[in-house]
Amino acid sequence: MLTLLKKISQEMAAAQQYEQALNILVSSTKEAMNTQCCSVFILEGSKLVLSATDGLKKAAVGKFKVPITKGVIGWTVQKEELINLADAREHPQFYTSRVLMEDEYRAILSVPIIHRKQVLGVLAIQQSEARQYNEEEEAFLVTLSAQVAVAINGLKQKKKVQVARRQVLLKGESASQGVAIANALVIGGQITLEQPSTPCTDVDVEYQKLCSAITRTRASLDEITQKFNSEQHEELASIFSALHLLLDESSLGGEYEKEVMLGWSAESAVSRVSLRYIEQFSVMDDAYLKERATDIRDLGQRVLRQLIEPNRIKLEPDEKVILITREADATSLAEFPRQKLAGVVSEFGGINSHACIMARALGIPAIVGVDKLLLAELDGKQLILNANRGQLLISPTRQMLKEYRELISAEQALERKYRRELKKPTITVDGKRAELHVNAGLLSGIHNETVKETDGIGLYRTEIAFMMQPRFPSEAEQHKIYSEVLEAVPGRPVIMRTLDIGGDKPLPYFPINEDNPFLGWRGIRMSLDHPELLQIQLRAMLRADAGRQQLQILLPMVSHLKEIDETLEYFDKAHHEIQEELGSQLQKPKIGIMIEVPSLIYQLDQVAQRVDFVSVGSNDLTQYLLAVDRNNPRVSSLYDSLHPGVLRALQRIMLDCQQHQLEVSVCGELAGEPMGAMLLLAMGCNKLSMNHGNIAKINYLMRRVSFTELQCMLRRALLLDSGQEVRDLLTKYLSAQGITLEADTDV
Repeated sequence: MLTLLKKISQEMAAAQQYEQALNILVSSTKEAMNTQCCSVFILEGSKLVLSATDGLKKAAVGKFKVPITKGVIGWTVQKEELINLADAREHPQFYTSRVLMEDEYRAILSVPIIHRKQVLGVLAIQQSEARQYNEEEEAFLVTLSAQVAVAINGLKQKKKVQVARRQVLLKGESASQGVAIANALVIGGQITLEQPSTPCTDVDVEYQKLCSAITRTRASLDEITQKFNSEQHEELASIFSALHLLLDESSLGGEYEKEVMLGWSAESAVSRVSLRYIEQFSVMDDAYLKERATDIRDLGQRVLRQLIEPNRIKLEPDEKVILITREADATSLAEFPRQKLAGVVSEFGGINSHACIMARALGIPAIVGVDKLLLAELDGKQLILNANRGQLLISPTRQMLKEYRELISAEQALERKYRRELKKPTITVDGKRAELHVNAGLLSGIHNETVKETDGIGLYRTEIAFMMQPRFPSEAEQHKIYSEVLEAVPGRPVIMRTLDIGGDKPLPYFPINEDNPFLGWRGIRMSLDHPELLQIQLRAMLRADAGRQQLQILLPMVSHLKEIDETLEYFDKAHHEIQEELGSQLQKPKIGIMIEVPSLIYQLDQVAQRVDFVSVGSNDLTQYLLAVDRNNPRVSSLYDSLHPGVLRALQRIMLDCQQHQLEVSVCGELAGEPMGAMLLLAMGCNKLSMNHGNIAKINYLMRRVSFTELQCMLRRALLLDSGQEVRDLLTKYLSAQGITLEADTDV
């Protein structure tokens, strides 16, 4: 026995390739144990992959993947101990596939391969005769798996290093989610903003030259604005309207002209003014204001282009490309052919830049902040952009391309499956109705086919409209926006949240500099300190809802009851004013508050005496309950919305709201996640609001689960120790129901 064990281990260690070593393992083990079949399954993520076999179908190697929740092999991983079955087909855990061609085998002995408490995979032998493997055979296979675990772990690590050497992975911050495969196209820098300072010989000639360039720039911006207006992307159009304003005499346009009058050439004037203002904005502490330097650079380069190469042919690549740029600007994205744009990656910039807002609105995957991006010499190279994870994979291997293409294809297939049932009501198999509402911030997101099938808008983020303007929007401008939002979903409720800036949502014209912005001057705190802004917003909302009775108003970041009382006074004042101005009775909309700050969880009885409903912002509530900034990479792994402590807090909210007859919904990300949606419904929350991309999936899920069974799952989940245990519990439940919500891929 010792001789055989030593021989197999040495042969594996001498193998040059990972696959070769595994093939040696199965063939040698099969021969040593005189059995008909030996296979090794390696654990990759939450699935076991058939990685080598002598007895099963060879074509299944690398293709057959089974979740650890299924089959005898999966059961071996869960138990972390050997499984010895005389007839596997008679066992309730038995799971097979036509890919394997293993119907002829009955007896199975499988043992886990464990290295330093970590399960690496499973080693299994099989034969057609129904019999129990004896103790000597068990001992041999257990000993062998323990010995080869070290070799397998070492080979896996070596393989990872080899793969990493063949392909480069760059990381950034996700600005707009999605996955894309395309060749790189590096843009920007063709015309540099850093032009030489050249005095002019004729001021009048340079002045006329500058004026002509500004006129052509205005015309191109007008063209982009009209295009977005015609496509009902009005917020995006406002970006270019704002750039248009920068060309006025009272703004950068006037500064360009003054610089020419001082004796500089037109090109030098635009360069000098732009660089001067960029420097001023770049040293500001406020992150959003820093990003406004991008707008100044964008505009300066556009004017320079009209000065230097006004007849430049617009870029029209043959195939879809991923744009690689130093700093993405909105006009470059707007001018680029939409059908040829697969994704955007930039070295600088933040997720609240106009370019990123545009990418999200147009559904274009994008990541920003990729260090040393332009030094990677990417032009023309094939890329995989995984914006869901903030990753850019350069020159991927064939296997990686295959896996990502399978991922994209599988996700598209799942989405088509979900959408086929979108028109059907969201009712569980035992008759529990769930209302699915949508979170929105851009009008373009509301003019969506999915939104038409929802129960209304559960959260309209009014701050997005503020972020798209160069100043606070007037009452008339807000009234127009809110009217269009209400018109987009006629007859259905629309919950509009009052201005929620601060934290990670500053305004370009209203900087807030704080050491800890998430615990600072944000939400209703800021609005109450500026009642003139709050009054304008409340008036615009009420005026837009006149004759519709769709509006509900939501107050963000409430932490004290007095904040509710003060806001209600301003609301009553605004309601009285609008009612007098219209000369008719105006029904008061429902007023609610967001439950984000933990203190109000314990005052819901008093909250119920003041407002009509509450909406739980699970993102901030989780952040505050766990004392974790999820944007901080050092602690982001501790952020877990399925943490049992968070779930117990949510359960407390639901029970207290039911007791005090207070309407409750959830509008945070948890509502749009399958496991979160199931648990929330079980808690008694039947109003869930989410991004429109999750509506079809959650509808599909809810139509296949039992409310009674979900309540049982909830009771068990609340007693668990960690969020991972909750996930494992719900994963097993979904598997038992035969419900698949994720693409079958390891990417």
